[in-house]
Amino acid sequence: PQAVPRVPVIDEASCVKLNTGECGTCQAVCGVGAIDYTHTVKEKQIEIGSVIFSPGIEVFDPAIRGEFGYGIHKNVVTSIEFERLLSASGPTSGTVSRPGDNKHPRKIAWIQCVGSRDNSCGRDYCSSVCGMYATKADYIAREHDSSIEPTIFYIDMRSFGKNFDNYITRAEDNKVRFVRAMISRIYEDPQTGDLEVRYIDDNGDRQSEVFEMVVLSVGIQVPEKTKQLADTLAIDMDAYGFAVTDGFNPMAASRPGVYVSGAFNGPKDIPETVSEASGAAQAASVGLAQARNTLLIEEELPQEKIEEPGDHVRVGVFVCHCGSNIASVVDVAAVTEYAATLPNVVFADHPLYTCSQDSVETIKELIQEHDLNRVVVSACSPSTHEPLFMSTLQQAGINKYYFDMANIRDQCSWVHPLEPEKATEKAKRLLRMAVANVTQAEPLTELEFDVDSTLLIIGGGVAGMTAAVEASGQGFGVYLVEQEAELGGQVNRLQQSWDGQEFRPFLDDLKARVEADDKIRVLTSSVVVDQGGFVGCFESEVMTPTGGSRKIKHGATLIATGAEEYRPDIYGLNESDRVVSQTDFESLMANNPAQAGSCNSVVMLQCAGSRCEEHLSYCSRICCNQAVKNSLRLKELNPEARVDVLYRDMRCYGLTELDYRRARLAGVNFIRFDPERAPAIATGEDGIEVTVNDPSIQMDVQLTPDLLVLSTGVVPRDTEELATMLRVPRNDNGFFIEAHAKLRPVDLASEGIFMAGTAHGPKNVTETIAQAQAAVGRAATILANDKLKLSGVFSTVIPENCAVCLTCVRACPYQVPVINEEHTAYINPALCQGCGICVAECPAKTITLGRFQDENINAKLKSYGEMEPAAETGGA
Repeated sequence: PQAVPRVPVIDEASCVKLNTGECGTCQAVCGVGAIDYTHTVKEKQIEIGSVIFSPGIEVFDPAIRGEFGYGIHKNVVTSIEFERLLSASGPTSGTVSRPGDNKHPRKIAWIQCVGSRDNSCGRDYCSSVCGMYATKADYIAREHDSSIEPTIFYIDMRSFGKNFDNYITRAEDNKVRFVRAMISRIYEDPQTGDLEVRYIDDNGDRQSEVFEMVVLSVGIQVPEKTKQLADTLAIDMDAYGFAVTDGFNPMAASRPGVYVSGAFNGPKDIPETVSEASGAAQAASVGLAQARNTLLIEEELPQEKIEEPGDHVRVGVFVCHCGSNIASVVDVAAVTEYAATLPNVVFADHPLYTCSQDSVETIKELIQEHDLNRVVVSACSPSTHEPLFMSTLQQAGINKYYFDMANIRDQCSWVHPLEPEKATEKAKRLLRMAVANVTQAEPLTELEFDVDSTLLIIGGGVAGMTAAVEASGQGFGVYLVEQEAELGGQVNRLQQSWDGQEFRPFLDDLKARVEADDKIRVLTSSVVVDQGGFVGCFESEVMTPTGGSRKIKHGATLIATGAEEYRPDIYGLNESDRVVSQTDFESLMANNPAQAGSCNSVVMLQCAGSRCEEHLSYCSRICCNQAVKNSLRLKELNPEARVDVLYRDMRCYGLTELDYRRARLAGVNFIRFDPERAPAIATGEDGIEVTVNDPSIQMDVQLTPDLLVLSTGVVPRDTEELATMLRVPRNDNGFFIEAHAKLRPVDLASEGIFMAGTAHGPKNVTETIAQAQAAVGRAATILANDKLKLSGVFSTVIPENCAVCLTCVRACPYQVPVINEEHTAYINPALCQGCGICVAECPAKTITLGRFQDENINAKLKSYGEMEPAAETGGA
């Protein structure tokens, strides 16, 4: 844990000096004289333009559910406590052992929904995260100890997020067992400390199993202190303490000028929390846009040290524990000890978390103390952490390119979890190669260029229009390109949001704001056909409805191409008037309520063409909530109507669980089915017959509804050509892949390109709006700058040796090399992506790439083959 800012504070209640006048040890030993006992608490008033309230959450106290024995049975722990057991910094240094006797447990049971989906303790909502963190913890536990046999007892498999179902499948393949059951009570054997779990299985039979340890998946809740602070800020909360917000303005609290994000805004996981943080920052800064940079204090970096001839290379190595991510597999201490034996290494250490604030400050101090002029960090992915460490070098007065990283997490501990010795040896080799590489490093210079403050948005649905309005509010120009003749996207076909608001007034108002804004230029029936340039300075070609094209200059790109309802030819959909989709049914109830209300029996089939290999392999996230919403609406039109919802898992996550409960209380029947015994559906002129096996009564149920409503999911729009043109990846389902699932959830791999809405993955309108605000917030980090610096890693042609063979021109996937007036190849540093293809292809070897010179590559290759460190040392 670390405080922000990283400043120690004296606990007045415990301080001997403050209470008795004696002691004073801390003041005596503080070398910088930072301890002043006369300081008192002072109030200070500051002027602000807006407030972001993101106080976080706490976990439910499981002692309230006494039947599970928490606090009584020693081997019953919470999910948070179990996660600490897995951590290298935890009480057992990453060893899985049960608290009662420190025995290594083999059979471990997880009980889901402890303090969630439970009105008996005032926690009616779903905490959203419990199922996936239980699965993750069990997966990691088996990596720590393959003899562990975890079992997760659950009600519904709520793996509704992007790629979550794939992770569940991986866990099952890794021998994590999932059992659908509610546990009524836990009994302890006083002799062994083992725990008996009793439950009713799918066949209705009573079962009893003995486990050596039980983990309670505790839900999340708003702390009482947070509620008190929210009252002080005069913002509204619901009955559970979560912020009350408008579904069409999800970042804004009830009090103007106050914005909320994270789990205080409703239960959510890390990617959504990170995304909302960007969205809240963006929303809060719209009103401050005109004052941007007026209070900014520019960072002053020390003069960069210039190496003189004869100066020796002095390398510092830092090997990261990274909690259980690395240290649970790799012997970090052994790798550090090995690093100290390598040529030119004068210092080696192994911080617990190298990327933490205190470790970064320590690295800067050690650079000065040991006169280091090169740094190597062995930790996790350079793509996420290299900028931090490079910045650290700059703050210490060293050229940032005198740095290298060895990725011993992704390439060692994660891929070799069951082979710690081999993983450790591989980590040593990767480290050795990084040291050899950095020894040959040269200082590089970064080029500075002007930034175009215009944003190009591709897609004119809710995500695109929201992003356009928000970007305009930030003072940026916007080009909004939509391939259809009308703005609005899929929401044009929807009627009501999950919280009961009408879409049409909202959509009309959003369109009007877009079309009336002078900063937003709308191009409908238009398509982006080409894009060149680089972050901060793009140029795109747009094909207009006239058949002509126009060039657009912009500093960033935002993809909001959206998705549409999937309409497979199954069960008579697209053929029979009695078989409709959820969107069709919603429109029927809105446009012809009398006809919809005349239906006395409706069957809704969930996962119709979803979560199966024949159609869509993924969960579309929104279908269960849409079915609940439409069921309740039909009950309003015809309270006597029979509604049967046939489902595999009801994935009503977060606060939408409340509507699910309301639907059950309203008389909607929810019948679960096993995908191996899917409902048999026959449609014909005589009507519809549905036969489904109800596991709760172990019998087939026959239904003859007036209407069959299919929850068919959503599919992304065809963006293959767009993705190829922008050089950004998509997954097998056609959704764009974020740069980092947790840390950069709205960024794409190509710098300066962002995404929002259902182009990223299935989500509802509220989530789409929040993500659009987040994407604009991320784009603003580029567009708000007058100038940016380019990477110092770019290809350079040595003109004297160029044969003008055009090999580089043909090989470059970015079409950067050209033949200049001097009849030699020329590579524009601003356009070069640093991929190195031209360097490898050049037959005359007249193209070089910073950080990847022949000297660097040869040093790494030579080092790779060395079983023992070389004896000689190099010079600068």
